Amino acid sequence: MDTKAAAMATKQQTVVLYPSPGVGHIIPMAHLANVFLNHGFDVTMVIAEPPTGSPDFRIVDVDALAASNPAITFHVLPPVPDADLAAVPGKPPFLLTLQALRRYNGELERFLRSVPRRRLHSLVVGMFSTCAVDVGARLGVPVYAFFASAAATLAVVAQLPALLAGRRAGLKELGDEPLAFLGVPPFPASHLVRELLEHPEDDELCKTMLDVWARDTDAAGVLVNTFESLESAAVRALRDPRCVPGRVLPPVYCVGPLVGGSGGGTSATGKRHECLAWLDAQPASSVVFLCFGSRGTHTPEQLREIAVGLDRSGQRFLWAVRMPAGAESLDAFLPEGFLERTKDRGLIVRSWAPQVEVLGHPSTGAFVTHCGWNSTLEAIKGGVPMLCWPLYAEQLMNKVFITEDMGVGVEMEGYRVGFVKAEEVEKKVRLVMESEEGRMIRARAVARKEEAIAALEDGGSSQTSFARFLFDVENFNKQ
Repeated sequence: MDTKAAAMATKQQTVVLYPSPGVGHIIPMAHLANVFLNHGFDVTMVIAEPPTGSPDFRIVDVDALAASNPAITFHVLPPVPDADLAAVPGKPPFLLTLQALRRYNGELERFLRSVPRRRLHSLVVGMFSTCAVDVGARLGVPVYAFFASAAATLAVVAQLPALLAGRRAGLKELGDEPLAFLGVPPFPASHLVRELLEHPEDDELCKTMLDVWARDTDAAGVLVNTFESLESAAVRALRDPRCVPGRVLPPVYCVGPLVGGSGGGTSATGKRHECLAWLDAQPASSVVFLCFGSRGTHTPEQLREIAVGLDRSGQRFLWAVRMPAGAESLDAFLPEGFLERTKDRGLIVRSWAPQVEVLGHPSTGAFVTHCGWNSTLEAIKGGVPMLCWPLYAEQLMNKVFITEDMGVGVEMEGYRVGFVKAEEVEKKVRLVMESEEGRMIRARAVARKEEAIAALEDGGSSQTSFARFLFDVENFNKQ
């Protein structure tokens, strides 16, 4: 073997990550990348841009992501002809995104062929990028899916085709009639992801989503951003032959919680966010944090109700507000005198707040959340009880898991009709912050935090699960 060949042979193996588009998928995949890096792998993240103008998936700033993750190599797939379908009339943008991803398979394959096979350890695809399973099969590369939502959600979508197959219509007509899935607490049919309420034979988006999710279980295995003790029933169900009769599902590896580490709450300018200094001056577990994610917005009328409820509750609060369209100032929607009355116990932050750092701060005592899975895991990692206000996607199901299965939150009534009244905001904030029931929820949240920490430690369940995944990939590559 010549010197050049010897050098190539000693290089580290490369893991290629191919996340679904969107902040809520790419950021958790970056956290997974750090796990691979810690195990000595080179990591390349391949980014495919969704159709131009699609509101369903926000594009991340790849340059900024690369700057904050210098150990990860980033590769952006070049534009694919006819992939930009955003202008097609009558088609949902999300459907266009899923259809566009299929057209990137050729570019993804070209990139993978540029990596020497002996160096290519595995391909890990996002939960909506599963069309790439076919690429791995052609190249003989082990392909695993990364499911960025709950294991319970994976259990639901795995069992949903069998439920729909026995029906002449979709599930929308069931309204709030409870659905029962193995490993998941019963929840109203209306709480399914909205697109899945249609019957796949009648709705192209529903059929496409079910097909995409079915490909998750066509992979060699599924890495899930959770830990076993948090969702033990759902994880057991995914390993149970009764989950999908007649089919053995691939191995499930619980490798979470994969959430951002404490970066000090610094902004793009490198300065510590002002809200953290404000939290430093508050008593322990005294502040209610309100934040509704990158896409969570409310009407001016709803924001006013939140303000009235916070005012009446008498509690300290930190509120990250996304300004309503057309509003130029806070005064445009806040009650008269609100800012003056609450200036000694409240802080409003425009748009962005360092959520991981806020939830990990000792002064934070509760979290009013839209129940996105990333936010849910961040709250669990911080040991913070949740006041659940789901808005879209699988968040309504997550609300059920948080309140009924995990026992670390309460429901904000009114979300089903799209309006939560001030009285409800006041009532639930007081319940969590002042009552005996709130103290019990807090105790369970702290216990979940300790479980999450234990899962990620050496010998913990998530560390052991990831080691098992690496062992299985090694066996595949030896074949």
